[in-house]
Amino acid sequence: MLDIHWIRDHAAEVQAAANKKGIEVSVEECLRKNDRRKELLREVEGMRKKRNEGSAQVAELLQAGKADEAERSKGELKQLNERIASLSQKLDQVNSELERLMMLIPNVPSPDTPEGSSDADNVEVRRWGAQPSWSFDPLDHVDLGIRHDMIDIPRGVKVGGSRSYYLKGMGLLLHRAVQQLALDLLLEHDFIPFDVPMMVREENMMNTGFFPTGQDQAYAVQDESLWMVGTSEVPLVSYYGGEIVDVEKPIKLAGISNCFRSEVGSAGRDVRGLYRVHQFAKVEMVVICKPDPALSEQLLQEITAHSEQLLQALELPYRVMAVCAGDMSQKTYKQYDLETWMPSRNNYGETHSASDLHSFQARRSNIRCRDEQGKLQYCYTLNNTAVASPRILIPLLENHQRKDGSIYVPPALRKYLGGRTELLPQN
Repeated sequence: MLDIHWIRDHAAEVQAAANKKGIEVSVEECLRKNDRRKELLREVEGMRKKRNEGSAQVAELLQAGKADEAERSKGELKQLNERIASLSQKLDQVNSELERLMMLIPNVPSPDTPEGSSDADNVEVRRWGAQPSWSFDPLDHVDLGIRHDMIDIPRGVKVGGSRSYYLKGMGLLLHRAVQQLALDLLLEHDFIPFDVPMMVREENMMNTGFFPTGQDQAYAVQDESLWMVGTSEVPLVSYYGGEIVDVEKPIKLAGISNCFRSEVGSAGRDVRGLYRVHQFAKVEMVVICKPDPALSEQLLQEITAHSEQLLQALELPYRVMAVCAGDMSQKTYKQYDLETWMPSRNNYGETHSASDLHSFQARRSNIRCRDEQGKLQYCYTLNNTAVASPRILIPLLENHQRKDGSIYVPPALRKYLGGRTELLPQN
């Protein structure tokens, strides 16, 4: 959520941001509703003042024994109360309409955000690692998973429906290993680890900017006003909701959780394998800092580097992409995606996403800090994927396969896998 005064001063810029992000909202209508709200509020407050004065006058008349005049004044007060009730109802309606519009107003992208309408317009910033070449026909991660008896998609679909899967044996151990590696790397950078709620109140999805525009991507818990999270970013940011925090040093949080996404709108896309599934696990970074643009830019570069450190430790080729405005969510000010080389796709696939939100989330969540003069200010928030699995298993298995069917284990993972240097096929 942006400040309404800032929106008024930057109306054209905000409307352009909404258009770029594909959000149907009229900034002009939002400002008109705010003007109407203020007008009604002035009227209601003026009438309430007049009512208070009238009530005092009735008391004085009664005290003076002027019962007839007091009755006439009571009649006038009754009419005034009816008028106040009517205007208050209109004010509540305008407030509701204004809140709906305000919740749709997007964060304005940073000046260096690329122009564009989709991920095809994202701009490569840098890349690391060479794409593998083989003297044999490589398998994709599904066939490798079957050969190593670590992935079972047919039984997952039988039990959980489309986009479901089982990880078993070494598949589960790899799944756990990459998460522990990510967590250990974050601990080296002073992140505090959290196990978080996977169900949150709707207000927390709204406050962190995942609703209302992303509501179709989430699962609701029937008969409860709870939602399954698609990332631990939601409970981590909400942890400090409504609080005044000390951000003399940035607050760094690492959430480990299962995540759930409905993948509405992806019918027919990425139907084979583990790229786009309904349930997965993430280690997520969240940073809360002073409202300082230079500091948040520095932190964005730092958390992006943490993900690069993980991919380099896994010896996986990747590239860093500056995300264009049209590929951003409502809440994002600036974003980098990390895309890792996936041989079966013959392309890079997104595995990480790092975002700077400035004060957008903190305003909605009411997370504040004090500046040097002691004045309350809204904090800035950032987030990034440390690792998401099983998607990371796609490049891990495919890039490190060998001709004899074995899979090379990078040194960074070996201590989590009993010292194994390679995985041998089981089938």
